[in-house]
Amino acid sequence: MKIKNPVFSYNEFHEWMIGLSKEGKSSGEDQSEVMAEYTSLNNKRMKRLNNTVNLQPEFIELIKAIKKPQTWYLITETWCGDSAQNLPVIAKIAAASNEKIDLRIILRDENPEWIDKYRTNGGKSIPKLVSFNEEGEELFSWGPRPLSAHPILLHWKENPLEVTKADFEKELHTWYAKDKSLSLQKEFVEILEKL
Repeated sequence: MKIKNPVFSYNEFHEWMIGLSKEGKSSGEDQSEVMAEYTSLNNKRMKRLNNTVNLQPEFIELIKAIKKPQTWYLITETWCGDSAQNLPVIAKIAAASNEKIDLRIILRDENPEWIDKYRTNGGKSIPKLVSFNEEGEELFSWGPRPLSAHPILLHWKENPLEVTKADFEKELHTWYAKDKSLSLQKEFVEILEKL
């Protein structure tokens, strides 16, 4: 599959996001005030996580033990709250890999072929991470959030009259804050051990 530019490194993506936030903009076609506010909020989340996320020592050893290079494509947009909570952790995983993991970030709306291939339950949910080996063979895909957080989404979708979107977002981001990326790290331990 072809990728439509831009293709970002993590630092390039975050710098671009900071610029959009300063301009009151967002990625994608929807340049509404709401989407710009999400981008600004997600920028703050990512800055905080860049400074506070710590990978577990045993996980770092597993990452350093990766022998064959992988390319990880993360499909996202700046307005995505789940991405803001997970992308900094994924970037730290790639950074700890002794250059065995090449993390590339691509935009969902610019790459419909990619998101159509990697839909979650029929939806274009992001972030979506797809890993390939040097031969271009798919190793795994992950996303859009840790499995432990999925019941929060289901509760909202099953109770739309009782749970507002704002309630759902508050509960989800509270879960992320309490979890401190441990669920995500555990999932990636399981994924990498299978490889």
